[in-house]
Amino acid sequence: MNALLRNAYKWPKCTPPVSVAAFSTAPSPWRKAANSSSKSRERERNIINLHHEINDSLDQLKDSLDHGESSSRGGRPSKNKSTFSQKRSYQMFEVLVNARVNKVMREMGDYRDRQEDWRAFGVNNQVQLDSSIGLFKKALDTCFAKATEKGMISRSDNPLFWNLRNSFVKGDNRGLSSELVHSFQTFLMKERFPDAINELHREIADLRFPYEWYPATRMLQRTVHLHVGPTNSGKTYNALKALEGAKTGIYAGPLRLLAHEIWSRFAAKGKPCALVTGEEVRIPEGVDRWFHSCTVEMSPLNKPVDVAVIDEIQMIASEDRGWAWTQAVLGLQAKELHLCGEDRVVELIQDLCARIGDRCIVHRYQRLNPLETMSKSLRGDFRNLEKGDAVVAFSRVALHKLKAGIEQATGKRCAIVYGSLPPETRAQQAALFNDPNNEYDYLVASDAIGMGLNLEIKRVIFESSSKFDGNKVRSLTVPEIKQIGGRAGRYRTASAEIASAQEGAAGGEEAVEAKVESNTGWVTAFDFRDLQDIQNAFQKEAKPIETAGLFPPANIIERFHTYFPPRTPTSFVLTRLRELARLSPRFHLCDFDTALEIADAIQPYNLSVADRCVFLNCPVSFRVSRDGESNGQREALQAFAKCVAEMGSGHLLDFDCIDLSILDMDEETRMTMFNNPAYLQSLERLHQIITMYLWLSYRYEGVFQSQSMAFKVKEIVEDRITEFLDKLTYVTYSQARRRQAMREAAERHKKAEEQLLGEEEQEHLQEHHEEEPEEPIIEIVEELDPEEIIGEVIEEGGIGEREPGPDAEKNQGSG
Repeated sequence: MNALLRNAYKWPKCTPPVSVAAFSTAPSPWRKAANSSSKSRERERNIINLHHEINDSLDQLKDSLDHGESSSRGGRPSKNKSTFSQKRSYQMFEVLVNARVNKVMREMGDYRDRQEDWRAFGVNNQVQLDSSIGLFKKALDTCFAKATEKGMISRSDNPLFWNLRNSFVKGDNRGLSSELVHSFQTFLMKERFPDAINELHREIADLRFPYEWYPATRMLQRTVHLHVGPTNSGKTYNALKALEGAKTGIYAGPLRLLAHEIWSRFAAKGKPCALVTGEEVRIPEGVDRWFHSCTVEMSPLNKPVDVAVIDEIQMIASEDRGWAWTQAVLGLQAKELHLCGEDRVVELIQDLCARIGDRCIVHRYQRLNPLETMSKSLRGDFRNLEKGDAVVAFSRVALHKLKAGIEQATGKRCAIVYGSLPPETRAQQAALFNDPNNEYDYLVASDAIGMGLNLEIKRVIFESSSKFDGNKVRSLTVPEIKQIGGRAGRYRTASAEIASAQEGAAGGEEAVEAKVESNTGWVTAFDFRDLQDIQNAFQKEAKPIETAGLFPPANIIERFHTYFPPRTPTSFVLTRLRELARLSPRFHLCDFDTALEIADAIQPYNLSVADRCVFLNCPVSFRVSRDGESNGQREALQAFAKCVAEMGSGHLLDFDCIDLSILDMDEETRMTMFNNPAYLQSLERLHQIITMYLWLSYRYEGVFQSQSMAFKVKEIVEDRITEFLDKLTYVTYSQARRRQAMREAAERHKKAEEQLLGEEEQEHLQEHHEEEPEEPIIEIVEELDPEEIIGEVIEEGGIGEREPGPDAEKNQGSG
């Protein structure tokens, strides 16, 4: 047994798995070893046979451990099984890291190729570099020994292992490679700092008291009203009533569409209101005082107001955006602060209020109408839809395909709502669906409806129980399912209030009770395979939120930067800050990965530290396609950074990375592109780059001067994307195949995360990745080519998965 393990984990020349999915499903960590040659295939068969033998021996050992443990504990379940399995996973992960670190070191280059870069880290020759690499590999061996032998895997006990593991789980091999680079840089610089400088670093990296970052707010005696309850309970309604009754105030929400909805609401009531999001600013003219409706990241912390409302407060736990909610809660200068969200955040907010001396009043709400999950799905048939149904999907391609399929199958019209629709179009579509006296019987919508859009939905139908979150396909979390599903049976939208009043006058109390009964919200799924996941989620309670997200503010990063040599990469400064950060038990550090990638991308340009800190928050995604092709955003970001560094011309037409030629196609040419997924991806790429330009135009008004032109280009691109999406058709077979592929991908990622993190930590990680700010255009599913996802190259009627009969669904039914 020991010999087999030794041989397996020291196999000399094989390549480890290339993704989190492969980590969970491959029979060995070397599945990619095979190639087209017969010698390689034979070698892979030998490896697989060897690993089957190992697995058989492991199973026997685990069975014996289980039996012995159960006997000694009187038949209770064994804990050794999960411990042993996790230890084995860490050993496999070590093999992967050891192979990956060699690749990373080759990509970083020899000393003679990058002398200036290596000198910045104190390396003066190739011999010193080779020695440092060897020592770093020993440090990796030590960190894995701590994890496998002593079970030391926490951030405080084993930070190197903790960072590597989490980067791999969240970012796959790409995230792991990036983390190895930054960890090696930190390793090189550790010994360069004298004790006095190290002490200063630790002092600046002490983030235990973030409420001290806002001294003006601490001078106020605030009253915090915490409105908590399930969806459709009236909590946000009551908070907004308090805001409307104030003379000055702020609304801060998670999405641009919500900020726009509140802005429109105040404008309709004649109250002057500014709209402030990352890429759009509208300030009312002719008045000295106005309300603010903004995304939470844009909350004006230096403006004293009477009332401030922060929506979806549970997102304070988000690994990516939680820092913005923490900043708003601690920093807004409001006499009354109203927080709206889920009940699981109460204890955390009460504790934060006690620490800063604010009075906290908790208002608990009950749902205004019943909500139930159904025992049957739609069985994949649009003909089972009913008036008032909303089908929820998680990409724009999927939404438009569903719309086409529903209208073709039912002969009725279907409205469509998602976050990136122009606000006027979104409001028009919502009004068409809410009006009971037209032919718009159905709605397809993204998960943005879970954030409080005013829609009169009778039944919510999940098209899938998994989603692509920008990095990977994953299962929906319990809070996500409850929040989206909770929009069913929406209480008292405009038409419902009128109908309720009329029926109450006509038939007294009995009519009102009948109305409430008929207003029950129902939740189901399009496919019976997803329905059980939905039912199970409604049976569970999400864990309480224990920590709030933090990210070091710009002034701390700038101060920290001053204690490093002038050419020190900002990514290293951030990594060092992350490594030394001290936190209160009530806070966690938000994800540094995107900030580190941005810092590396703009490092070659002569920017001030303050400018670099601005770019760290730029809305950019470095996602790479399966064939390794960049999405163009890195190149655009670098061009914009170079422009700021050189104070060059920031005219939209001066950037080579902004290719507007795709907009010159005439209608006849565009008609030939509607089966070409590359055309849609090019439009999406251009839209993202223009969005980045607009974001920067508000930070560098003197540089990026083509703001009006950029808005016009953005509008044209959105029209072209909509034109493309409207031409999509729904093909039953290929969409069933896509849903099945997503379920399988989500399950593989879940198993891989459980192997590396354990069940509890995996649930914790999911809780911190609940919400995405905007739906993607396409879901990236590894098993399907873009042509299958977008272009529908598979003909309808092929051999695919059959819809189950009633008996099969009954067996899968109740959760």
